[in-house]
Amino acid sequence: MYDLYFSPGACSLAFHTMLREVGAPFQLINKADVPEDDYAAINPTGTVPVLKDGDRYVREGAAIALAIAEAFPTDLLPVGVAGRSAREAMLFANASVHPAYSKLFFLAFNLEDGPVKTQALELAAARVAKLWAILDQRLETSAYVAGDALTIADIMLTVYANWGQFFPVDIPLGKNVQRVIADVTKRPAFQEALAAEGVTYKAAA
Repeated sequence: MYDLYFSPGACSLAFHTMLREVGAPFQLINKADVPEDDYAAINPTGTVPVLKDGDRYVREGAAIALAIAEAFPTDLLPVGVAGRSAREAMLFANASVHPAYSKLFFLAFNLEDGPVKTQALELAAARVAKLWAILDQRLETSAYVAGDALTIADIMLTVYANWGQFFPVDIPLGKNVQRVIADVTKRPAFQEALAAEGVTYKAAA
């Protein structure tokens, strides 16, 4: 039985969905329900997700996906040579797209309202939009980000796309990206994860 520490609608939603997709036994623990000092002992950075597997804590999203895939072999993240494209796509989502959104969150919640904040948000949003444009172009020739099969990267990116609602700037999503979002959001595991976390999905699809 896994414990997944999460915050509603955060990046942890992708790995929550993955657990449901593979049929793994797990329970959800909302970070907000854990005293701050106790959570710091679990994850000193204070972030989610964290996956508890027995006595072991896995504290990075990509590492969590790999741990789940090792225990529950899945096309969402194949092991070995067959999974190279899926791993590259996952790391692009985790190491390029996610940090670009993190910068937007930092600016939105830490700068005082005014022209400096507006300009900073617009510049950061342009970076996010460029990444989505790269993905949209890639999806011109493939059904999903890593090829013909849906992988964890598609789920991660679908979660990130929903964050656009929190910023007063435009982050366009191309038609191919919207197609993948539509595919992911209609999956029962994703719908169940949204319901369990009390999250409404609002990104264009």
